[in-house]
Amino acid sequence: MKKRILVAFVAAASIASGAAEAQWLHYPTPRVPMTPGGSPDLNAPAPRTPDGKPDLSGIWEIEHNRPCPPEGCADMEVGQEFMDIGWSLKTGLPYQPWARDLVKQRVAQNGKDDPASRCLPGGVVKMHTTPLFRKIVQLPELVIVLYERNATYRQIFTDGRPLPAEIGLPSENGFSTGKWEGDTLVVQTTGFHDGLWLDRSGNPLTDAATLTERFRRPNYGRLEIELTVDDPKAYTAPWTVKLTQSIKLDTELLDYICLENEKDMAHVSGK
Repeated sequence: MKKRILVAFVAAASIASGAAEAQWLHYPTPRVPMTPGGSPDLNAPAPRTPDGKPDLSGIWEIEHNRPCPPEGCADMEVGQEFMDIGWSLKTGLPYQPWARDLVKQRVAQNGKDDPASRCLPGGVVKMHTTPLFRKIVQLPELVIVLYERNATYRQIFTDGRPLPAEIGLPSENGFSTGKWEGDTLVVQTTGFHDGLWLDRSGNPLTDAATLTERFRRPNYGRLEIELTVDDPKAYTAPWTVKLTQSIKLDTELLDYICLENEKDMAHVSGK
């Protein structure tokens, strides 16, 4: 990933000042299960919290399922779901007519109006697929997700509180509550801003949407997230996709501030 390589170069050039150690890029992750040969055992059982729940904590990255073109990736190596969240669905997304027309228009314009291209927040689904790391911190009554992109966060309350009955201040992340069903954390989110983009193709999310996420950690090295979008304004039926993420060891989050030294926005034309 270009950003991480550049940061490593700066750190290497600053060893005399101790900057390399301060970056914590190679600090060993504690309590990693090991194979008899001494390498991380990613197929080992998932860790568990004192109350017996699977512990989702860790630094996670996207599945790299979209190879770069022959000329190389333009910036970061994005996955298929970043470009089209519904790419794995054989029949595609069940659009309302207006939403189908809008996506065609956005694709034809090369996604030039994507809020993320203007460094605005991407929302829950897009943050799952953005090719920057995220850290999950699991507490007894709260799950926190920290994102490298724009050094942002998300809160998932697991203390039994209901979703808000009325939404006075909608947001990109909405309001999230979760509960455990066996070894699966089921999260429901409402209260989204109208007009969010789910991906680079511009598949829409409206303020009528309810997002259901099912988080599973089947082993130490793998996180599965099943997403169900129920948005009757934009789609004729709910639809579900599955994301897979991998643990990242011996590293840390590095702030990635989108607007820092940003020079591309003025050249976005949609052609």
